[in-house]
Parts: sequence; structure tokens; C-alpha cells
Amino acid sequence: MNLRELEVFRAIMRDGTITAAANSLGISQPAVSKLLAHLEDRLGYVLFDRISGRLAPTMEAQLLYADADRAFRQLEALSSLARNVGAAKIGLIRVGASLPIAYSLLPDALAIFRGNQKQVKIHLHTLPKREIAEALTLGDIDVAITLSPILAPSVRVETLVNVPVVAVLPPEDDLANRDVIQPRDLTGRTLISYGSHAEQIGAALDHAFTQTGCHRDVSIQIASSIGALPLVRRGLGIALVDGLAVWQAGDVIARPFEPRVSMQLCVSIDESRPESRFLSPFLAALRQALGTAKDLTVLAP
Repeated sequence: MNLRELEVFRAIMRDGTITAAANSLGISQPAVSKLLAHLEDRLGYVLFDRISGRLAPTMEAQLLYADADRAFRQLEALSSLARNVGAAKIGLIRVGASLPIAYSLLPDALAIFRGNQKQVKIHLHTLPKREIAEALTLGDIDVAITLSPILAPSVRVETLVNVPVVAVLPPEDDLANRDVIQPRDLTGRTLISYGSHAEQIGAALDHAFTQTGCHRDVSIQIASSIGALPLVRRGLGIALVDGLAVWQAGDVIARPFEPRVSMQLCVSIDESRPESRFLSPFLAALRQALGTAKDLTVLAP
């Protein structure tokens, strides 16, 4: 399978028809059909069955696709690296960050970093953690900042700070007068939080409720704490989310939650790849932003 055949195969798997694949690749339909026929002829088996005008992948195609897609994306990463090498004359750092970090700590850190490194370009990728981990190991980013460790053989992880889960509620709520919110306080209340299957934090929150004889009944499940604040503002419930969500809370308030449950604000570097020469000043800016934040009451070392 050569590169062009790989590209055509991936496009058909993704788009479902010859026409759609041709459009996405910017080539003619006959050209796509010819390349597919040539690929199937070389492999010695059919990759797609023709059903009602669409191409249904065969079992063989399904087996090939995951590795073919990964190989193609690695080639794309190589092309991106070649372009980025040229940008080294002016400087470049590529940062992958989870949404809560991008909306809280990161703007302050980047402002500090840019103050001393005005010539450096920044590529910011705001992604779910799984995609950040993949981007890091593929070499698409230089540094990852997430709320849990990225576990991979070549990845070095440093925990900068523990971020406790807090209860976020409207200031007029009866519980706003409490110094601490506990599971029993939330009985019968509409709860906005992570699902039980959310990595690490879901099970930890379930355990916090269970050990106090309560059940955590999530009425509105969210993937990121950023999505919880507008719901709280609208009066849809009380949120149990990471404390970074209230970095600049505005018209909602946060109260400590006990038993204490924390997430880890982690920086991850892939040591199998060359380190960006701007990584050290960027990490210094990140630590400075943590140290000079106006309100670190929700954070703990």
C-alpha cells in the first residue's frame, strides 16, 4: 500500500462513498475508483462491498483501518514537523491543554511567557485528555497540561499542584452560607458533575459519597467543568467540579467539598522526542502564574 492508496483508502472509510472521498481529496471520482481497484487487486481481496450506493467496509478493511489511519496521521505529523523546523528561526512552542486549564491558568502563564519571549510563536491545542496524550506521543505538541497524569513509557510527568473538587452554586442558594459542602448536603439536590466512568475523578467522587453513607446521583453529566458554570448560573443545579472552573467565577461562588477529592494539574513531556528550547521558560511562566494567582484558595501543593 503506497501513500496515495493509503490516502484514498482512509478517505473512503471516513466518507463512505467514492463521490465524498473524491471531493475531500480534491480529485476525480474515476481516479478514486481506479486507485481503489488497484489496491484491492494488489492485496488480493475486496475492501468494500457495494450496498445501496454506499461502500460498506469488509472485515478486512476494518482490520486494516486503525493502523492505516494511525500511519497516515504519523505522516501528517512528520510533514508538520518539517514545516515547524523552518519556524525555529523565530521560535515555536506547541502546547496541548485541557479546557479547564485553558480557561484559567494558561492565559496568565502565556502572558508572562510572551512578556519575555515576544518572538516565539505559540500553537495552542485545546483538546480532551485522550487526544492530548496522542498528540504528545505523535510529536504534534511539545508539552501537555492536563488534570491527570499521561501514562506512557516515554512520557515524564510532573505534578504542579493538586486541584480539589469544589461545590459551585449560585450566591442565593441556601448552601452558600456553609463553610464546607458535604455529600449529605446535596441529598435531593440536582447535581451537575462528572460521570462515574470519568477517568479517576468519577470513581473518587463516588467513593467520597459512599463512605459517608450517601449515593452520588448525577442529574446532569458533564465532560468538562467549563460546561458546568453556565448551568449553575441558569439555576439548573449545584456542580461538583475541579476548582479551576472558578478561577474567575464571576456571578457564582465555590465552597470546599469534603471528604476532599482532588485532581492533579500535571505537565507531561515526551522524552523520546527533542525538547523545545522554549520549554524551560514556558514552564517557569506556568509556575509563576500559579504562584501569583489572585485566588489560590481552591489549590493546594
